[in-house]
Amino acid sequence: MANDEKKVKSITYAAIDIGSNAARLLVKRLKREDGEIRFSKEMLLRVPLRLGFDVFKLGRISDKREKNMMRLMKVYNLLMKIYDVSDYRACATSAMRDAQNGLDIIKSIKKNVGIDIEIITGQEEAKMVYNNHIECMEDRNGNYMYVDVGGGSTEINLLSQGQLVCSRSYNIGTVRILNEAVADKEWERLRSDMAEIAVDYPGTNIIGSGGNINKLYRLLSDDEKDKDENRMPIGSLRKLHCSLKELSVEERMDRFNLKPDRADVIVPAGDIFLTIADIIKAEYIYVPVIGLADGIIDGLYAKNKPAL
Repeated sequence: MANDEKKVKSITYAAIDIGSNAARLLVKRLKREDGEIRFSKEMLLRVPLRLGFDVFKLGRISDKREKNMMRLMKVYNLLMKIYDVSDYRACATSAMRDAQNGLDIIKSIKKNVGIDIEIITGQEEAKMVYNNHIECMEDRNGNYMYVDVGGGSTEINLLSQGQLVCSRSYNIGTVRILNEAVADKEWERLRSDMAEIAVDYPGTNIIGSGGNINKLYRLLSDDEKDKDENRMPIGSLRKLHCSLKELSVEERMDRFNLKPDRADVIVPAGDIFLTIADIIKAEYIYVPVIGLADGIIDGLYAKNKPAL
């Protein structure tokens, strides 16, 4: 068979991101157009399993949430078959790392559903988020800090002139904060590291990742952000954050049309972003609407390099 006949027209990858607040299935198709490989999002499904509310309070995942997780993985498995997924990767993060019964649940899902879930370290999670540069950030110059705020942890990647300088993970997340499960020494470590980076890499701005920063960006009016550049000035974020913080969860849901599982975590997320921004003296947050699931798929692409 000729080489041209061996090349496929497109290939489909899937990523499952099992976080402390929600579990996501992302399906993307890669195809060649005008000599370039392009990514197109086929579907994104987010379900608020809220595993962290068990783990950071009880140390384990409850029977009810375990059953819901099993049911959801069956649904995700069927959807991947419907979308004719060629390869996938399923990753669990902070809540599953800390859950006493996390490994047992993963073994049960593998046996009963067939999905192989990896519990990844915070460092690996940070590097996966960095993988997004394959798709949308590889040509940015200057100093940038990827900040991915999740329910159980915050991952940061420092980039200088397009090169990865360091990756770090902190057990500081929105669900942990709501459950008062963040150790003082972890906040101290974050502040100390950020202060060091501020000295060594002045003029660093933030690339924000995660559902909360995406929602905060969308809540701003057009005149409060740089829509053309997908940039949110720190002053605009601070003003919005103060407005949200003054309201109860129910009032946030009503006034800002937020779902319950977003209305409670959005304020601690703002606290984390603003803490980092203030220390490194960032002027804005670039919000390209990316996350761990995107990084997983970029990693699959880099590993397989299909002959498109």
